[in-house]
This record gives sequence, C-alpha cells and structure tokens, in this order.
Amino acid sequence: MASSKRPNFLIIVADDLGFSDVGCFGGEIRTPNIDKLGLSGIRHTGFHSAAACSPTRAMIMTGTDHHIAGLGNLVEWTDFSGQNFPKGSKYTTAPQRGMPGYEGYLNERVATLPEILKDDGYLTLMAGKWHLGLKPERSPHTRGFERSFALLPACSNHYGWRPEAEKRGEIPTFLHKSIIALHVEDDHYVDELPKDWYSSNGYGDKMMEYLEDWKESKDERPFFAYYPFSAPHWPLQAPKEYVDHYKGVYDEGPEALRQKRLANLVKLGMIEKDTKPHPVVADEVKGWDEMSEQEQKLSSRAMEAYAGMVECMDHNIGRVTDYLESIDELDNTYIMFMSDNGAEGAAYEAYPMVKGPLMSHLGQYYDNSLQNIGSYNSFVWYGPRWAQAATAPSRLYKAYTTEGGVRVPCITRFPTSHRHPSPHAPGTITSTFATVMDIAPTLLSLSSTPHPHPTFHGRDVVPMRGSSMLPFLLGHSPSVHDVDHITGWELCGRGAIRKGNWKAVFIPPPKGTDRWQLYNLAVDAGETSDLADTEAGEVVLKELMGHWERYVLECGVVPLQPELGTYVVAQEEQMRENAWMEYEFWKPGATERDKRGEYFREVRRFRGGEWSEGVEGKETGWAMK
Repeated sequence: MASSKRPNFLIIVADDLGFSDVGCFGGEIRTPNIDKLGLSGIRHTGFHSAAACSPTRAMIMTGTDHHIAGLGNLVEWTDFSGQNFPKGSKYTTAPQRGMPGYEGYLNERVATLPEILKDDGYLTLMAGKWHLGLKPERSPHTRGFERSFALLPACSNHYGWRPEAEKRGEIPTFLHKSIIALHVEDDHYVDELPKDWYSSNGYGDKMMEYLEDWKESKDERPFFAYYPFSAPHWPLQAPKEYVDHYKGVYDEGPEALRQKRLANLVKLGMIEKDTKPHPVVADEVKGWDEMSEQEQKLSSRAMEAYAGMVECMDHNIGRVTDYLESIDELDNTYIMFMSDNGAEGAAYEAYPMVKGPLMSHLGQYYDNSLQNIGSYNSFVWYGPRWAQAATAPSRLYKAYTTEGGVRVPCITRFPTSHRHPSPHAPGTITSTFATVMDIAPTLLSLSSTPHPHPTFHGRDVVPMRGSSMLPFLLGHSPSVHDVDHITGWELCGRGAIRKGNWKAVFIPPPKGTDRWQLYNLAVDAGETSDLADTEAGEVVLKELMGHWERYVLECGVVPLQPELGTYVVAQEEQMRENAWMEYEFWKPGATERDKRGEYFREVRRFRGGEWSEGVEGKETGWAMK
C-alpha cells in the first residue's frame, strides 16, 4: 500500500570491491544479503564512480565533482609524490598542493547531503569510513551527521592492532598513514576501540545501535543512514570463520577465476557473449605459472582472505536490512549498494620508492606466513592479477580512469511503499549510464528537499552537477542521462571524457601511452580497440577534447601531465613533501587525548592570488574530548 511517509535512505558503500565479486554480479563469494537486495531491486552495470575512494565519497556527499568539493586528489597522494609517479619521473603532485579543490577535506563551497537532509527533518546517521577530513571541524559530526562513528584516514588495520615499534614511530613513509585506526564518534575522538574490534563488525554494531535507538525513542523523523565500509580494502584481514569458507577455491589462480567470472557475467546477461575483455596488464609481478608452489599458495590465501572480508561485510549489511524488515521499515527505505571504485590492483612490492622499506618492515613486525594471512598481525594485498579477474572485461583497476577503475557494481532498491511504485521488475539489470554524483540529487528528489544553492548557512555554495535518477526509477525516462551527456574523470595525471558511448582516455606510461585514446563503449566494453587514428575517430576525439578543456576549467582540475591541459610548474611554496595534511596523527603521541592539538597544523592555501601562512600545532575551537 502506498504511504505518505517520507522515505528512509540507506546508502551502503564497499571499499575497493571488484565489479564481479558479489554473487548477483557473477561472483563465487557468499553474499546472500547483497544478492537479496539485487534480486529484489535493480542491478546497474553502467554505474560509475571516481577512480579512487575519497573522491568518490566526496561526490556521494555533495552531488558534484570531487575537484570542486575539495578532494581533487587523495590528500595522501598529493602530500607525497612517490605514490603517484615512478621514481625519476619529471612530474609530481606538487602543482596541486594548497590549490582550491585540493584541500583534502570537504570544503566550504559545498553543502553536504546530511547537512541538507538534517535541516529538512531527517535523522542523519553514519557508521564506517569517512576519509573526507581529519580534524574535528572536518568531521562527519560537523558536516551534518547527528550520530556518527567514523574511520577518518584512508585505511587502517581492521583489528585496530599495531606492533609496538610502530607506536614508537618506526614506520616506513608509505605505511604511516595507512595503519592507524583513528576514529571519531559524534563530537569526540575515540581513545580506545573495543577489545574485540573488527572493522565491519564494529560498524555493524554502531549502525544497529543508532537504528535501535531511533526506533526505541519513537523518533518520528525519517532517517538517512550512510554505511560505508572500509572492507575489502587492504590489509586483507577477516575473521577466520569467513576466510576458511574459501579454502582451496582460488588454487587455480587469477586467470582461471577471471574466465569463470566472465562466463558468469555472460550467463547473467551483464555482458554480451562476444565481448572482448581487455588483456591483463601486470608486467610488474610474476604470472601464476612463473610462481613457485609456495608463492602460489600465499597468493591464493590472500584472495581467500579478501573473500572472507566481503562475506563478513555482507553479514553486517544483512544485520541492518533484517532489522529494518523486522520493524516494518524496509519497504519504506530507499537502498543503494555500490563500490567506491574498481578493485585495488596496486603491487606495492614492486614500487621502487616503497618496496624496500615497506617489505623490510612487514617482514620484521608482521606474520605473513601462509596459515596466518588474514589475521590481525598479517598485512597483505592481492595485486593486479586478482584485481583484473574482478574488473574484467574492463581495462585496469582502481586509480585509473579506464572502465576498470570507474565502473562499479551498484544496486538500487526502491521503497515499495512509495506513492509512485517503480515499474521495474525485481532483479532487473540495466546498463543505463549513471554516476555517484546522481545519488544526492536522487535522494533530495525522493524527500522533496530542495538543494540550497546559491547560499547555505550564510556561505556561497555550488550547485550539484549530478542528476536525479528518479525519473528513470519511476519509468518516466528510459535512461538517467540523455544520449549526449558528458562526464569527465581525472585523478593522478590520468584523465577521461565521455559523451554517450564515446570515451577518450589518457593513461600515461607504464600502463598506457603518451597520447589520448578513443573507444566506442557500445561495441568495445573492454577498451581494446583505439579508434583515435581513424578518420571518423579523429572527428570524435577533437570534439571530446573540447569537452575535456571545458571540464578542466569548470571543475578546477590542476593537470599533472601536459596532455591534460595547461601544465603549471609548481611554485616554491608547493615543493615541500609531507606537509599538506592537517593532522599528523601517525607521529608518536599524536593520538593521545592531551597531545592531539600539538599535531594539528594550519596548512598553507593559495587563495586570491596569495599564499596563507601555515601554522603547526594549531589548536581547534571544536570540543576535544
């Protein structure tokens, strides 16, 4: 029966999940709760994110491009060029440092989705990974969430564990921002996590606590619940009972898995039988047949740990959806599930500026033996071959603007109690193009909440660049965007511009070329046939390059390669590395309650043609509890 109640919202985000990992997208991993959502909702095969995590999360929260919202690049990558460019490269991330749109947090130019919904009568809840600012004034609490329990950095040990040496500051440069489970709850930092902490279970506990409190208090407001996991991001760790479900499943290696997944995608009707998948690109690591038997066992065990992470995440998704069903709220809740980018394919053991100190540190302080992989004191990733088993038929993976980096699994489940029910049959599969920028406009449409542009709470704010998916979901439109819709992507000196099914891509060496390439995704989902040099292709590419220039100007992209636009040489103020994050939480003593303020810094910003002064150890006016 149609209801006059305003709908609840539940937005679920997985971290680095591959396109075909979950069951209803062709995977062998046990995901009954995600599959239930997919088979009762719509599965989207044309849904797109940014190429990496915090840019995507910024777009979810604001409905606009991440270069506008403050996350033009991951702040960790802007801070240290070694994670973006190979050793000896003439290019660095220095030109982006301090520039508008590269603050590393949600800036003042955007109104966030929880801020807007909270003002319009919604209870706003969050449990999971934030990655949109480290200092108190950048927290979920400050940006609109009434209740929140959030991981602030990009990633951490999923058990909250650290060896004693790391607590003393003996951490390689690459690792120091990636291991500390720094959390906030509401208006205060969390001093100590529960003794039995595991990330997905902990976020599940908190989301359940917040929803149960909402129900028991008889709060009549609808809720907006943001549920972004930090799984299955490395380090690959999961409770043993989940990991053991996959013993032996991956013993044939990543190429065998890739072929099985591709066959399943064909059976599901998600790709055409004649789709040509992009070849695997992984010269930096050994092929399966080149590995020793022990190396193969370690590699397959890492994939088993990854699968266990996904299953544990699914379990905690089911806890929430089952609870909503038990209190008769599931059918009044609009649910979206997605990944924040393509599967993570980095091979850190092969990075020249990283591998020596990193591998030495892991060998000394972690136990990555075969039987211990997945445990609290292990630290592994699975590399580019397993990643491309999950992104196939697409090209490459996370951090690349190819389809493998930005095409992600997505499920929408429309509230059956809505006054205008969706005409799409349960389990529908659609290839309509959409992006994470369309989430905020969709929720605001469903809640009949106007976006506050041009001003919000006394400050100027930008409009949304995304579009509401509601006309498509209600059957009023055959697609989310019209056939001439234009979307741009840029990250780490890699770019893409798309109009309809035509997509131009720039990927520099070693994974690409020194030139723009052109693909017709309608017939080449794998981006395998470059049409840039054909007579017709030259015309299309010229038009797309005009759109690219407009995208760079409109969104404030600071190009890191000359091929992406006017290359600006870094100023002297931008040359210093490891000086662009507002909270040096990795330093000894920096997470202690009485010392935190000593490790806050006011980062230099370029505004109005001038540089602000940077100040280290700057206290915040926000309550520090």
